[in-house]
Amino acid sequence: MLSDLLAHGHDIRSAELPRSPAHLHCMALGAGYEQRINEEYAWDGLKRGSSPFLVLQHTVLGEGRLDYAGTQYRLRSGQTMLVTMPHAHRYWLERGGRWEYFWLLLNGREALRLAREILAAAGPVIEVEPALADRMAGACLSLLTGGRMTPGLASTAGYAAMAALHDGVFAERKEAQPLPPALARVTDFVGRHLAEALPVDRLAAVAGMSRAHFVRQFAVATGRPPSDFVLERRLERVERLLRATELTVGEIAGVTGFADGNYLAKVFRRERGMSPRACRATRAEAN
Repeated sequence: MLSDLLAHGHDIRSAELPRSPAHLHCMALGAGYEQRINEEYAWDGLKRGSSPFLVLQHTVLGEGRLDYAGTQYRLRSGQTMLVTMPHAHRYWLERGGRWEYFWLLLNGREALRLAREILAAAGPVIEVEPALADRMAGACLSLLTGGRMTPGLASTAGYAAMAALHDGVFAERKEAQPLPPALARVTDFVGRHLAEALPVDRLAAVAGMSRAHFVRQFAVATGRPPSDFVLERRLERVERLLRATELTVGEIAGVTGFADGNYLAKVFRRERGMSPRACRATRAEAN
């Protein structure tokens, strides 16, 4: 499929879909195959609006750059970048460089859930086998050439791309290596103190490291910066409390480290693609 996409040539398509009463939770917003040569090209993950979505972008030729919460990456041929919005990252083409890639923009709570799991396990840059790149390219090509865009087509292609990336990270994953003792001490501390303020300086002190050294070591070991790890642990506890208790959103905010219920609801919607009330409603759907 990658060869078919290359033969199709450079192309971009946005999915302008009517709102469906039967929601699909992994939806493609657009797809493209592009080439950038010696030009200005940069995206900032905090300047693309407040609605949550993700970008899956696979490098075919050349090289791009990614700054992901302070950690630097080179995006080379055969590597897939996965980032969510809004988030503190930036990706760009260096002056005089060349970057050829295909991409998909996706939203929906299932797409974002898969993205969080992949980011937690592998970080934002994943080396994928040619067969999996082929599957992602096929999803991109189906969106570019699939005729009239429908919600079903947009969802099928989006989920196919995320499922391919999922297989690349999890299908033959070796047993996870244990964290170094200093970092394991931090993750345990986070779990026991989620209701409290957990700035990076406090976590670095728990690890017995300087702030800068701790941030680097934690990002390498876990695939994410400490602040993202803390937020994810908080949101996981919020989800459990929403589904297992009758606590109000304000009460849940108080035991999970959020300033108040309004702020919790704002962050939850941004990160999970739904309101706390909608998350609580899924408990009834599952029963």
